[in-house]
Amino acid sequence: MSRTSVVITPVRDEEKYIESTIHSVVSQTVPPAEWIIVDDGSTDSTAAIIQRYANLYPWIRVFHRKNRGFRKSGGGVIEAFYRGYNAIRCLDWDFIIKLDGDLSFEAEYFEKVFQYFEKNPRLGIGGGVIYHLEGEQKRLETCPKFHVRGATKFYRRACWEAIGGLWPAPGWDTIDEVKANMLGWTTMSFADLHLLHHRFTGSADGCWTGMVKNGRADYISGYHPLFMLAKCITRLARRPVIIGSLASLYGFATGYLKRIPQVDDRELIRYLRHEQLARLLGKETIWR
Repeated sequence: MSRTSVVITPVRDEEKYIESTIHSVVSQTVPPAEWIIVDDGSTDSTAAIIQRYANLYPWIRVFHRKNRGFRKSGGGVIEAFYRGYNAIRCLDWDFIIKLDGDLSFEAEYFEKVFQYFEKNPRLGIGGGVIYHLEGEQKRLETCPKFHVRGATKFYRRACWEAIGGLWPAPGWDTIDEVKANMLGWTTMSFADLHLLHHRFTGSADGCWTGMVKNGRADYISGYHPLFMLAKCITRLARRPVIIGSLASLYGFATGYLKRIPQVDDRELIRYLRHEQLARLLGKETIWR
């Protein structure tokens, strides 16, 4: 199996962490053919840092977008991603990798991910699991096995083309996997491959706003209300206690109240809700 890959990394105000990610990528035993870093209007020194490394490595290219004046949740990162995607020079790629700019990981990470794809020809989307540091302890960011965190996503080309790329709105990193499974692909996180995320998912917007954003993303993805309620109840045991559940439920409910458009794929929503109701009934689903 060919392992030719293109990495696309949208970044915004990542001066504290971007060099950790750069050092991780340039150290890979199976490096990408091309790495496109898109600066999504940073106001710190991110642009200067990534440009310095692009001058050192000819396979790193950078693009700069104007500062819109605010962080655009969900849609902003996909707009930046496609700025890079539309500039790809390596047209014979086998994998597209969406990678955040605040990660660090071992030098064999790409190689080990590709080994999973080699073992399973129906594996369409994969990636490692995310850990955070709490003091001196690493803490896993839990998620269903079929879900691959948006911070680290490997897409096999045939699967990428089948799902039609990424939905340009919050919820994109669940919609892609649900559609892939609906079309007969497998998606999964690899529990033995660890990445260190140097800030918590959604923390760039603040805790409350980040949790509201997650609930809104679930609404846009088409989550069944009963499944969402069960999710919020289950979440009561995790920090931030109560607030996290309330924020997620608020984001979800106000999606209906504000008549925000959901993903424009009724077949996908039907499949998603069928899987979620089956999970509530204890049946085997992609949520397991």
